Amino acid sequence: SGDQLDTHFTRITIQRTTTEGQVHWDVRSEQLPLARAQQLASGTIRSSLYAAADDARVPDAVTNQVAEIFGSDIDFRRELRKGDAFSVLYEALLADGEPVTWTSGTGRVLAARFINKGEVHDAVWFQQPGSSKGAYFDLTGRSKTRAFLASPLAFSRVTSGFAMRFHPIHKTWRAHLGVDFGAPTGTPVRTVGEGVVNFAGVQNGYGNVVQIQHAGDRQTVYAHLSRIDVRKGQRVEQGQLIGAVGATGWATGPHLHFEFKVKGQQVDPMVVARASEALQLSPQALASFRSQVGAIAARLDMASEWASAG
Repeated sequence: SGDQLDTHFTRITIQRTTTEGQVHWDVRSEQLPLARAQQLASGTIRSSLYAAADDARVPDAVTNQVAEIFGSDIDFRRELRKGDAFSVLYEALLADGEPVTWTSGTGRVLAARFINKGEVHDAVWFQQPGSSKGAYFDLTGRSKTRAFLASPLAFSRVTSGFAMRFHPIHKTWRAHLGVDFGAPTGTPVRTVGEGVVNFAGVQNGYGNVVQIQHAGDRQTVYAHLSRIDVRKGQRVEQGQLIGAVGATGWATGPHLHFEFKVKGQQVDPMVVARASEALQLSPQALASFRSQVGAIAARLDMASEWASAG
């Protein structure tokens, strides 16, 4: 039952008995704890990431995490190819041995592998000893987290069908070059990196627009928003929601117009994301990481073999 707490499920048992020709139904309801277990799944891309994940019975919450983890390595909107493959080890909640998807408790991805255009990308969740936070690292101990996200829209089943496209639009008010993300009105928009809001308001053909100043003379612009959730002068963290997709200003339909500028010049945000700084583990943490990663890598290897055999 989906109306229970994330820690328990309701088991309803119906038993039929016959006494002196009379049929009786005994209905019993029990609250039982969900079991937590690790699930290993793999799939091959034939049409889309979500179709492959459905075939592998991977919940959307897990598929979304995989796309985010590898977001700086692979442009999931433009670079997926038929024959690409993935393997994922994740925490799942089980009710009587069956995975449940109605609860938000569908767990964290513990490790994942994505093979895109023949290139293997790996990620392992690791929490440094004494730290309250964890992160994803490749098998060498290099962080998957970058100073800038590749996209201001989280990849999901809703947004996956919309390709990001470079689109020079020439209007009488100005010529600009940016990236357009088609998405339904109301889709959350997030900042790709930490910084300070230096403009939040209406700006001619852009409609509702937010501009954020980042370190290193870098700036991002988010335009045509249906709403603005930040104010000028506000400090924002990477991934913080700043508004929602809309069609304000000179927009022919709902989409996010996004610009990434370095010293005033337009750049490809994926190039910036891939080149931006990554955290390196300390020697002590790296030793701890290496002691754990071997067994996890072996499980990914096993899952990859299943996928290729299938």
